[in-house]
Amino acid sequence: MKIVVQVKLLPDAAQAAALERTLHTVNNCASRVSAASFEAYGLKGSVRDLRSLAYGELKALGLGAQAAQHVIKRVVDAYSTLRANIRVGNLGGEGSKRRRKATSKPIAFRPDAAHTYDDRCLSWNYDARTVSIWTMDGRLKTVCFACSPAALKRLVAYRKGESDLVRRDGKWFLAATCDVPEAEQYEPRDWIGVDRGIANLATTSDGGNHSGRRLERYRRWQARKKAEIQAKGTRSAKQLLKKRARRESRHATHINHTISKTVVAVAQRTERGIALEQLQGIRERVTVRRDQRARQSSWPFHQLGAFIAYKARRAGVPVIEVDPAYTSQRCPRCGHTAKANRPSRDAFCCRRCGLAGPADVVAGVNVRDRARSAWVFVNMPPPVPA
Repeated sequence: MKIVVQVKLLPDAAQAAALERTLHTVNNCASRVSAASFEAYGLKGSVRDLRSLAYGELKALGLGAQAAQHVIKRVVDAYSTLRANIRVGNLGGEGSKRRRKATSKPIAFRPDAAHTYDDRCLSWNYDARTVSIWTMDGRLKTVCFACSPAALKRLVAYRKGESDLVRRDGKWFLAATCDVPEAEQYEPRDWIGVDRGIANLATTSDGGNHSGRRLERYRRWQARKKAEIQAKGTRSAKQLLKKRARRESRHATHINHTISKTVVAVAQRTERGIALEQLQGIRERVTVRRDQRARQSSWPFHQLGAFIAYKARRAGVPVIEVDPAYTSQRCPRCGHTAKANRPSRDAFCCRRCGLAGPADVVAGVNVRDRARSAWVFVNMPPPVPA
């Protein structure tokens, strides 16, 4: 299982200047290769085509052999991604404005876009917590880095493959790929149903609740600040808006990591599996109030499910997805399903048998019950031929 471990680089002034010059140079070279590829091959240039087209020029500009190869591969990967987005319709139909804009000019690379290093361009000294990295000013052999003890342990044991040099908000990072083995999946004794929502980000069938009230106050405060900044309309205001958007995204990612870690830890300790709702197409299926539309569209529910899934694989915890239809309107005791069973957002009261409780907990219980039935069918032995 591939996991990315991010460490923070601590370069001095001279090292930071060399890293900045290197990043700007390789991205400028990538934009030049992209323009040449677009002119010669359109959106279909291969690594072999671009190597014969641009390798000599990249070497003449001062790039090392491996750096030139990585620049070429980045350009090819960028056009492959563009073709894939066109193929699946992410840029609209054939005559859409977004698609015409994307295909009418070559792909450009930002000056601070991440650049890829392999083991020939980058080596690690874990004991000294330093890296030796190639730059346009030569090899920097003693660039310090900082990370948590757990991240360092994972790097030492599992780091394998390429790493990306990233500059974000004036800080330098290395994102290293680690190939972590998955734990053997056990047979679950039971299931924990997880209901994801807006007011309560995650509620389990055990009654565990991860409220989004505090987060909602933070996001409303961020929205007010962004509105004030956006009203200025200056270039610096736009840059500040992007910075705040990245900060809010990191905050949401941190919360999703915290929730997923807690859910997986409980499931592993009790030897149970985790049941999630299938949220594909949820925006088309579910109608929410006007004041909740922005919150439903902006919170990364899919990211929370992905975090739970990969942490569960690492711990050997089974994960299953079930049909989410009417989980908050169905009574788990008698099976009666009706919209009237949920008189308010927070409350559930069955009109037939009188079962009452928090609506999100009832939804989690229904998800758990559906997982029990689904797991039986998944593990059912094949029929014996007559």
